[in-house]
Amino acid sequence: MMDEKYDVIVLGTGLKECILSAVMCQAEGKKVLHLDRNNYYGGASASLTPLKNVYEHFGKTCKDLEEFGRGRDWNVDLIPKFLMANGRLMKLLNRTGVERYLDLKSVDSNYVYKAGRIHKIPATEDEALASGLMGLFEKRRFKQFLSYVDQYEVDREKTHKNYDCTKKTMKECYDLFGLDDNTAGYTGHGLALYLDDNYIGNPCLETILRVKLYGQSLAINRNSPYTYPLYGLGELAQGFARLSAIYGGTYMLNTPCEIIRENGKAVKVKAGDKTFHCDMVICDPSYAPDFVKKVEKVVVAICILDHPIADTKDVASVQIIIPPKQARPYKKDYDEGEKRKDIYVTCVGSVHMVTPKDKGFYLATVTTVVEFGDHEKELELGIKLLGNIKEKFVKVYDLYEPTDDGTSSQVFISKSYDATSNFETTYEDALEIYRRATGKGEFDFSKVSNSSAEEVL
Repeated sequence: MMDEKYDVIVLGTGLKECILSAVMCQAEGKKVLHLDRNNYYGGASASLTPLKNVYEHFGKTCKDLEEFGRGRDWNVDLIPKFLMANGRLMKLLNRTGVERYLDLKSVDSNYVYKAGRIHKIPATEDEALASGLMGLFEKRRFKQFLSYVDQYEVDREKTHKNYDCTKKTMKECYDLFGLDDNTAGYTGHGLALYLDDNYIGNPCLETILRVKLYGQSLAINRNSPYTYPLYGLGELAQGFARLSAIYGGTYMLNTPCEIIRENGKAVKVKAGDKTFHCDMVICDPSYAPDFVKKVEKVVVAICILDHPIADTKDVASVQIIIPPKQARPYKKDYDEGEKRKDIYVTCVGSVHMVTPKDKGFYLATVTTVVEFGDHEKELELGIKLLGNIKEKFVKVYDLYEPTDDGTSSQVFISKSYDATSNFETTYEDALEIYRRATGKGEFDFSKVSNSSAEEVL
């Protein structure tokens, strides 16, 4: 018989919710009940399987699928993201022990779009010298900038070289090193991985740390800074869910849920024909629609290919970044104005166990923030890079943020998954909820020894 009273009830099994469920069980010793209205793990960050479920999710007629092989060999991510090899989520996977539940494989390559062509973002000095992204003298100036970033340490003032990165803007930093607009765009979007150019007027410290993270991650994987789990991104949520269950978390899928408040505070959750009392609720925006606001839309096109993306040297996995300035020559296509957000193209295949082995299929995703009325037109530049497409699924998602920080209501709501190409903001949001819920600054594993974790795992 399940307990009627829990310290924490988590609604939704998206990655953020599963991280918090696991941390609350493992690090905080809380009694956790984890519910989801769906019959699968992952929520908005799920990997759908078999293939017929993808057709159903996108409201498309399920045609004869024999040409695509076994349906259960497909694992189709709903959101296109990679992990930074030295990012905070990777470190959390290691610290919690969840990494041992996963098979992780590096992504082969990373490209950026410039002047109608894609260029490999250099991973070695030889590649940098051969790259068409910048001229010879610009490469020398850029190398000086990268040397500064590489040696920079926040807590060691002598590495700052009398340059206050907390006050100087990134525009001033680019000017200091004599970098032109093209190199600035490549740096901001290809290395620092910003969605737009708003960072230019902000203090340059964040950008320097982002570029540094890119370099550290590249040093781990060598060809690209990204890592991806075999069988799709849904494995991440399931890994944290498994950890939560090992430390006492109780799970119920396929269960309709309703938060019940008294005097503005969450006191219980109705789950099917049962009611469970609790001290707090953690949930994704879909479980608290009256306490979130819509902030923007993202359009995602998931495409089945029978070939690798052209001009990528036939690699099995890749990311291509199209900065907004590179889309602006096509601004005649946008009646409402200029594109200001990146377009991302990602591609994975059978080596990552998301398509059938030896069938030659790839899963490519094109995504961007919706800025104009014709959302598919905004993807067109990325779609053109894919060549012939066997099947395409397109969906526009509303992105939400909570209007309540949860400290009074004890309902802590996550943000929707944004359009960035990696999980750094996902980690930040989960950490921010943990801070508000516990009053602590960082995920606190002081009560969990490595030896005790290894015995349980």
